[in-house]
Amino acid sequence: MVSEVLWSIGELARRAGVSVKTVRYYSDRGLLPEAGRSSGGHRRYGAGALDRLLLIRSLRGLDLSVPEVERVLERDEALEEVVSGQLRELGSRLAALRWREASLRLLQDCPPGERAERLRLIGAVPVPPDTAAPARFWRRILPVRLPARVVSTVLDSVVPRLPEEPSPGQVLDFARLHALVSDPRVHLPGSRPAPPLPDGEYRPAVLYEGLAEAYALASAESAAGRALREGGALDCFVAAYAHARGTVDSPGFRRGLLPLLARSEGPVITRYWKLATGLFAPGEPVLGALHHRLSVALHVQVEAGSC
Repeated sequence: MVSEVLWSIGELARRAGVSVKTVRYYSDRGLLPEAGRSSGGHRRYGAGALDRLLLIRSLRGLDLSVPEVERVLERDEALEEVVSGQLRELGSRLAALRWREASLRLLQDCPPGERAERLRLIGAVPVPPDTAAPARFWRRILPVRLPARVVSTVLDSVVPRLPEEPSPGQVLDFARLHALVSDPRVHLPGSRPAPPLPDGEYRPAVLYEGLAEAYALASAESAAGRALREGGALDCFVAAYAHARGTVDSPGFRRGLLPLLARSEGPVITRYWKLATGLFAPGEPVLGALHHRLSVALHVQVEAGSC
């Protein structure tokens, strides 16, 4: 029987291409199996320790922490969990770097007289940037009686997802959007955007669910190059307001709806959509634009007396 060749800590370190201090550290943590000790009490390692050490070196080379390496060595299935976590963290770091690059280009390419203002706007955005502030803004202005599922659907539609590779212009739009929704004056009494229908006189869930259907139809009609005339999306749009009020669509109701639509948009919401539009992905429906187009189509129809 041929006995296993045993190596000293120095020989193991040399074969693995690491320092003796590194081998001792992993050995002290119980990550490297010792095959025995010399007569003088020095550690001896076999081929299994070399394989384990090379695996540890590979895992550490992927920037896994020592506790994460320990998890992987304890359970084979832990590798998938750790790798998934690393990918999420790396994605967040890359997104932050891309945002930083676009922010620096924004400052580099702007006129000197605008740099201070742009730097102030950029500095107010969290790093890495997130959409928590726009989401809070919409939660404040949505009706309090909306079911949670409807609120979630609305937020998914009105809060833009940050682009993975933002342009300098998108960084500026988001910084301005963040400043708008974070401005305390927007949330003072009297500055809150008007409700889409008189408060207490409609069923909010019915309205927002109906509007979601109307916007989907309007998006499809726009993609097909069709004008938003009577029928289809426009009728669905008006019906959402009528059903929410518990009434029926009629020429009189359509005339009365126009001033309500004008008040519900307001300068803050108009500004929001102007800044947010460029942050949505190409081809992604922008509810603010669809709502405005439907409102304009209804105005044209009422003014023409064709309803």
